[in-house]
Amino acid sequence: MPNQQANSADPRYSYEETEHIFFDFEVHLNTQYSIYLNMSLILTSLENSTLTITLNRPEKYNSFTEPMALEFQKALSKAEPDEIRSVLINANGKAFCAGQDLSEVVERAKDDNYELADTVRTIYNPVIRAIRKLSKPVVCAVQGTAAGAGANIAFACDIVLASDEAVFVQAFSKIGLIPDSGGTFFLPRLVGMARTNAMYLLDEKITADKAVEIGLIYKAVPHEELSDEAKSLAKKLATMPTKGFGLYKKALNQTFENDLEQQLSLEATLQSEAGRTEDYKEGVQAFMEKRKPNYRGR
Repeated sequence: MPNQQANSADPRYSYEETEHIFFDFEVHLNTQYSIYLNMSLILTSLENSTLTITLNRPEKYNSFTEPMALEFQKALSKAEPDEIRSVLINANGKAFCAGQDLSEVVERAKDDNYELADTVRTIYNPVIRAIRKLSKPVVCAVQGTAAGAGANIAFACDIVLASDEAVFVQAFSKIGLIPDSGGTFFLPRLVGMARTNAMYLLDEKITADKAVEIGLIYKAVPHEELSDEAKSLAKKLATMPTKGFGLYKKALNQTFENDLEQQLSLEATLQSEAGRTEDYKEGVQAFMEKRKPNYRGR
């Protein structure tokens, strides 16, 4: 949730507190599934069955206010139709996301009834749930600093690409908070307890190359290549058997709660469901006919 003051000496480590901004958002999905929008802080576009959601508050390092987060949630909900087969989350500016707008929290704290849990439950928990429950692959392209909730939102995605200039940092410990936005869930599973402890307790900054090395993200690419590579990856995923991908995500989401017997049973159930999809039939038929399959996400 937190962010930090900007370090002007190194733009990769830029964080700063931000002011409250309100905006209007309007999305219309027509029969051709083209998206029309009227908003400023969340940009949305649809191309080649990929929904791109862009954080667009670059002058404030894409830190979240409640209105911005609510519109982000709305944008994620637009990814639910079957015609959208992959999602790409990215951001404009030097930073991917500096976390929470602390000035908004300070303002809300003037109300004696306000608790930080209100912000977590309203802003971040719905975002993490939406990303994990989407029955299609979610790619995240991190072009700069991802701090606090900004980092943990990235870690909730299915595949994370990062610029070689990107840095991941938890930032919570510097203001006496614990990681939220799924940080205490995803980090130990991605990198283990020892590295998680260092990232939180020591506010350890992880470069993109180091993040790949320790298994935190999928891939680091040259900064100038990130946008094209992320778009290409999302486009490729959108042509694949995405119905099966959704079932895979459902199984993966349960693997940390189930014991082995429960997971084996779930795999069998979901495999039967996958075997009834058009994608499965097309994949088998294409294999037998020695041709490239034409998956439709059904």
